[in-house]
Amino acid sequence: MKRLSLTCFIILLTLSSFSQWICQNPLPTGNSLYSVCFPDATNGYAVGSCGIILKTLDGGANWVVLPVGTTNLLRSVFFTDANSGYAVGDAGTIIKTTDGGINWAVLSSGTTNLLNSVFFTDANSGYAVGYAGTIIKTINGGITWFALSSGTSGRLMSVFFTDINIGYAVGGGYPSGTILKTINGGNTWNALSSGTSQELYSVFFINAATGFVVGSGGTIIKTKNGG
Repeated sequence: MKRLSLTCFIILLTLSSFSQWICQNPLPTGNSLYSVCFPDATNGYAVGSCGIILKTLDGGANWVVLPVGTTNLLRSVFFTDANSGYAVGDAGTIIKTTDGGINWAVLSSGTTNLLNSVFFTDANSGYAVGYAGTIIKTINGGITWFALSSGTSGRLMSVFFTDINIGYAVGGGYPSGTILKTINGGNTWNALSSGTSQELYSVFFINAATGFVVGSGGTIIKTKNGG
């Protein structure tokens, strides 16, 4: 029995030594969190339900709740530099900070559709995507947004650009397995063959040619030639 206990202890000690994740929840909140963004190695933000925004100044060891001008669920956050950032969410919500999250301003998105994802290619040009095939764009740092034609009425869940012109949006609903691509800064979007009927939730490219998309049912798909 002593030998068994010693063996179990050694196994647990070995497993714990390989653990690379440290739980940061529920402090300082128990709200559901949907997106995280680090503009540098130490400063990071997380957003979620009831308009919650958290910030860390020490690489995630400690988090504080920031005051925000909305109670709508926030689904995505993106920072273009250490000070300027955006969060989007339900009911077409878009908020912006220019002082590292100390203050946030509610922007007019021009839509009431739920927004799932936001991405900026530079300080001025950015995109947000959401339900009913919504794609909106700003070219003046979020002051104004205008709608783009996506060619779909399904849910768009994620958007990613590899440069100022080439970008991708993925989603599902109807049709499922949606992947859209633009090569002209969002002016036109073309549907690509994804090879799956699963709903797609997130897209990420590591360079201009190689990208990954993940979705329901454990789906992971990859392109090596720009889609």
